[in-house]
Amino acid sequence: MSIKKLSRTRRNDPYFAREAAKYDVPLPSREYVLQAVEEQGKPVSFDYLCALLDVQKHELEMFQRRLGAMEREGQLMRNRKGAYIVPERASLIPGRVEGHPDGYGFLVPDDRSGDIFLDAKQMSKVLHGDRALVRVIGIDRKGRPEGVLVEVLERANTRVVGRVLVEHGITLVVPENRRINQDILVVPDKKTRIAAGQVVMVEIVEQPDRHTQPIGRIVEILGNYADPGMEIEIALRKHDLPFEFSPQVNEETKRLPNKVRKAEMAGRRDLRDLPLVTIDGETAKDFDDAVFAEKKGRGWRLVVAIADVSHYVQPGSALDREAMARGNSVYFPRRVIPMLPEKLSNGLCSLNPDVERLAMVCDMDINSRGEIKEYEFYPAIFRSHARLTYTQVWAWLSGEKAPETELHRELLPRLQALYDLFSVLLKARHKRGAIDFETTETMMLFNDQGKIENIVPVYRNDAHRLIEECMLAANVCASAFLEEHEQPCLYRIHEGPTPEKLEGLRSFLKEFGLSLPGGDDPKAKDYAALLEKIKPRPDAALLQTVMLRSLRQAMYSPDNVGHFGLSYEHYTHFTSPIRRYPDLLVHRSIKAVLDGTRYTPGKWDDIGLHCSMTERRADEATRDVDNWLKCYYMRDRIGEEFDATVAAVVPFGVFVALDSVYVEGLVHVSELGEDYFEFDNVKHQMLGQRTGQRYRLGDRLRVKLVRADLESGRIDFVLAEPPAAPVGRMSTGFSHPPRKSANDHAENGRREKRPTAHGQERSRSTGRKRR
Repeated sequence: MSIKKLSRTRRNDPYFAREAAKYDVPLPSREYVLQAVEEQGKPVSFDYLCALLDVQKHELEMFQRRLGAMEREGQLMRNRKGAYIVPERASLIPGRVEGHPDGYGFLVPDDRSGDIFLDAKQMSKVLHGDRALVRVIGIDRKGRPEGVLVEVLERANTRVVGRVLVEHGITLVVPENRRINQDILVVPDKKTRIAAGQVVMVEIVEQPDRHTQPIGRIVEILGNYADPGMEIEIALRKHDLPFEFSPQVNEETKRLPNKVRKAEMAGRRDLRDLPLVTIDGETAKDFDDAVFAEKKGRGWRLVVAIADVSHYVQPGSALDREAMARGNSVYFPRRVIPMLPEKLSNGLCSLNPDVERLAMVCDMDINSRGEIKEYEFYPAIFRSHARLTYTQVWAWLSGEKAPETELHRELLPRLQALYDLFSVLLKARHKRGAIDFETTETMMLFNDQGKIENIVPVYRNDAHRLIEECMLAANVCASAFLEEHEQPCLYRIHEGPTPEKLEGLRSFLKEFGLSLPGGDDPKAKDYAALLEKIKPRPDAALLQTVMLRSLRQAMYSPDNVGHFGLSYEHYTHFTSPIRRYPDLLVHRSIKAVLDGTRYTPGKWDDIGLHCSMTERRADEATRDVDNWLKCYYMRDRIGEEFDATVAAVVPFGVFVALDSVYVEGLVHVSELGEDYFEFDNVKHQMLGQRTGQRYRLGDRLRVKLVRADLESGRIDFVLAEPPAAPVGRMSTGFSHPPRKSANDHAENGRREKRPTAHGQERSRSTGRKRR
């Protein structure tokens, strides 16, 4: 049939001219097909569709191919009877796209149902973080629901940080975020001189679709990849971390006083004569809590004074909006991205010694069993009598050193009262059954160029634990106070293990002749009891790690479900409003109750999700920086051998943690031996099918470093001496932290003010991640 003989129906195709320019005898265009199916308002069979569009017998095969292509790309779909329908009339699933470095991805549905697999072809149309509509078309070979992309609802990426790549005269930007697996084609610009390898910020001017890759223009040149501090600049942009204060914030900050004014003291309790002190790490610059304790009958009085940030950061102000957007301060090695401007974080709200400061106070009466019998919240004016450090305080309390100044000698009885109270609170903690995982913390030491010179372990002393228990007590009182007065707030919640994780843990423990008590609903005390039982065992570190990984992450929520790890029925964050937005909200809520009003910042659920997100975002950013620095550090050690411990087992190999260097890397499955290795997620092991060679979490290995690649961030090892027999499990316990810290799941009272090598939620001076 010639084009002249086509019927009027075919010529009515609105895209007839386009199709005629491409084909001698054009088929009905995709748009025309969709229009025909849509107009029917019901499913359309193949034969009926052919009749509608006047498709001739000799065109059937080609037309069927066109319909198949439309179906594969989500433009059409068929029901169980094989009839065609428009996807928009079918059940489509909205959600957010999560890319994978290997090119495929998943749609995470809004309703939290199971993730939907998207192959590389589908991922070519979207970028990580985009919102999309997906239709499920079947099950992939791994048993996962598989989908096709129907529509992109929202684009998440407008600017992307990456490295410049020049290939055959074409300039591309390779995104630093490995989940964005499409290179961005750069629009030529004679004014901007760029060179291969530079790190740039590119603005996407054309999003990807099924025909083209993303196109962008360079808007900022950050520098060369190995420049000092570049790893932080990349992390800030990769994770979309706010790092510059707006002009409005700066203007509001300028209007704040430089010191507490007399008018601000009105209505506050005067605690200036009470010998409150701050106890922090040597490098701390912002001090947001001060403590005091004294014997009171058979019990104690404990006073915890927290910087009154809410007095200066008013709801709805530019400072407040910025603080919420940031969610928390972010602590990189040698650099802090504060939640609040320095005038507040290191000045007005920092409890520096011998200056008057505004505070919100939790004043507690604690009995001889460590039970809080009474407590009171009130605004106060006070001054810190001394800035002390953990090392200093513990040296005095342990008798290693004596106080050198008259002031410190006067404070020593108060510190001893604090320590006596801590001993009682610690016993109450154990009786309560709070989980206490033991890990070794680390700290990076840097040279003048800002690169790691060494990574060393850091040990906590009882001065750290003393402050932790004081903060925990104040946090518990804050949550009890708000719950009692039915004032909504953000609780810090930590749920118990999921049924699936609990089953996996019990299956694993069974191999060792162990069991977790508590039935289908174990409590923290059941975990604590098992941890105590396994302490003397040579495989204690292995068992502890598996127990740790069975727990969920802590988060913020207005729904109080308790804190599993700490074994509290209610818990919130009150003690760090300088660097955590949820603490600031808790302060406002407490003040509202004291004033006889209600505080409503908006939708508490949304705020809780946002603050949980900013917390994870900060963890991911600091982890990226730590990994880059470690990779840079290891580049000069290629070929060296190390003693290591298997820290994680994954389908493609085992991650090992070096004993003396505190760096992790991968031994790929292909390097484990001449065998087919089967991954067992429940037993946390790789098992050779022919040799029976086993590599399990906690096993000891001797490895050799073969690769430290800055661009990919990969540190790769091979076995230094392939074992002739299955490797035995370690007998001395971990000398490094596990891959996922205890405190991804639960946290203590307050955080470190600088990060460790692991980017975890931190303690105040050692880098220990809090529960």
